Amino acid sequence: MWRAAVTGHICADLQPRLGGDERIVPGAIIEVGPLDIRPGGSVANTGGDLAALGAQVLLVADLGDDELGSTVLRAVSSFGADCRGIRQVAGLTTSYSLVFEPPGADRSFWHHVGANAYFDGSRVQPDGVDLVHLGYPALLPLTYADGGIRLREVMARIHEAGATTSLDLSSVAPGTPAAQVDWRLLLHRTTPLVDVLSPSVDDLVSALGVASPKSLSDVRELGLNLLGLGAAVLLLTNGASGMHLFTADQDRLSRAGRCLSNQAETWADRELYLPASASSTLVTTGAGDAATAGLLYGILSGTGAEEAAVIASRAAALKVAGDKRPLRYAVTAPGS
Repeated sequence: MWRAAVTGHICADLQPRLGGDERIVPGAIIEVGPLDIRPGGSVANTGGDLAALGAQVLLVADLGDDELGSTVLRAVSSFGADCRGIRQVAGLTTSYSLVFEPPGADRSFWHHVGANAYFDGSRVQPDGVDLVHLGYPALLPLTYADGGIRLREVMARIHEAGATTSLDLSSVAPGTPAAQVDWRLLLHRTTPLVDVLSPSVDDLVSALGVASPKSLSDVRELGLNLLGLGAAVLLLTNGASGMHLFTADQDRLSRAGRCLSNQAETWADRELYLPASASSTLVTTGAGDAATAGLLYGILSGTGAEEAAVIASRAAALKVAGDKRPLRYAVTAPGS
């Protein structure tokens, strides 16, 4: 199996359990359920899920030297990944998100950027790994500054070393500095250096300012347009509506780094749609990252496009359903 590095955004997710009727009322005490504290962000979620699936993973990210950073590092270290690339930077605070996810509703976040404000990708070294995944540039201010020049430099450096490049996006909140970025231009310039791109429809709607797709046909058109920017493989997730996998032609796949170039013929020119599994519980936190991890695990394992897409779909479904089975068993066991 190929070896991966996962880098970019990391934080602590602080999530109170909600009943659904909570509201912010000045001066009032609002009763909520227990608080879950866990590592969050692309590095913890996608990196942790990749390790849980059995991949060899190096994690590279920045935390503050505060107690919250120590808590995140202890938790991530239990995932089975190589955490030597995670550092606690003196004088900085750890990024965190307050996650609000009422039953039956989508989640929202209050976010503190913390040490992620200083992440520029310079510590990401492709030596010794075959695939590098970078997550959430919209939450890493230095990567999108100046039109995303640092993000392109990181992707180019990885690409030139022969490793497969992978990029995942996140929602762009209105009124934030990231909302002032021309993401359409940034993606136009960066995507040709990205071998695997795995955004959600919501990510693209918020970043590009496009209308939310109303049908599977609309989602397909959005995906094909994004693939046309130059990625080799595109996984487009769409919540309860499932996910789409698109791949480029054989020539582009042959230039997609060590993990994909030798499978260019079998992966080329594919288009797959996988509906979401029905679930009575809507817990969407981490589902997109799990889908990315499933796809990357398939690529690292040398599977075909169909099997990689199925692993991605199963991994996301487990997150949505709140399934507590070990991820590696649950996505590979017959009938899972």
